[in-house]
Amino acid sequence: MRMNRRLVVMLALALVLFLSAAAYLWYSSSNDTARTSPGPVGAIQVVAAENFWGSLASQVGGTRVHVLSIVSDPNADPHEYESNAADARAMANASLVIVNGAGYDTWALSLVAADNNPQQTILNVQELIGQQVGANPHFWYSPYYVNDTVAAIYKDLVKIDPTDAAYFRQQYASLNSSLWRSYMSEEVYIRDHYSGVPVASTESIFVYMANATGLNVISPPSFMDAVAEGNDPPAQSVAQFENLLAGGNSSVRVLVYNEQTVTPLTQSIKALAAQDQIPVIGVTETIQPPNYTFQAWMQGEVASLTNALNAQQLGQ
Repeated sequence: MRMNRRLVVMLALALVLFLSAAAYLWYSSSNDTARTSPGPVGAIQVVAAENFWGSLASQVGGTRVHVLSIVSDPNADPHEYESNAADARAMANASLVIVNGAGYDTWALSLVAADNNPQQTILNVQELIGQQVGANPHFWYSPYYVNDTVAAIYKDLVKIDPTDAAYFRQQYASLNSSLWRSYMSEEVYIRDHYSGVPVASTESIFVYMANATGLNVISPPSFMDAVAEGNDPPAQSVAQFENLLAGGNSSVRVLVYNEQTVTPLTQSIKALAAQDQIPVIGVTETIQPPNYTFQAWMQGEVASLTNALNAQQLGQ
């Protein structure tokens, strides 16, 4: 009787282990399938290295595309992303691959080169807009570069699937209208009301938006570039930046702070601005929250900038 009871316990334990393993395998398999699912039958497979370009591609392509955006983690620095086998498989199976270029996503360009598929269409934003490797890579913060990229996505989709050209044209027009209403018109408002106003930024991510809004970024370029590249800024640039914010007589009206490249030094700069009652607004490198559209994300950031500028004006 004792042996039978022991046998029953062992069999029950074995069944539990089997079911747990099966559940784990199913979960892992379903997660991988969800990440690489081809979407609707006949959909164009699009892989974007980053979710800001992926969101735009998804809106232009609508129901005729399936878009996978690889870099979208809100807690990670996109500059430090390391690709994996799943990324390689996804890119190999894509008809359209969108990369940022300019040294921002060299891992993606390496995967494209390794696959070397002549049937693929590769949209390299840096090359599209005529920039060089090593240029400020945050192209999605320029409304002009966004317009150029959206137009290129539209043309590439029509080239891949000319039978749906009319549908893509409608989607393209709808997206352009949404981009203008949501945030691009607000940038024009800032340019009309605050052109030349001095602002500062912890890194170069904000420079393109400053150019579009007419704001004057006076923080040291060597400081911003070093932080963007994950390096220590030159000591002289740190001292210059601190002098801009300290003493209660700062001309800086707003400090822009990249929330995805936080370091003790950038936190110190942020604290100095707070001491001098300079408004601080946060920006991110990838769409936050990740389920937002590109334009909803940008609209939130531009609205924060407008509010900060308005508040400073009222406080004077």
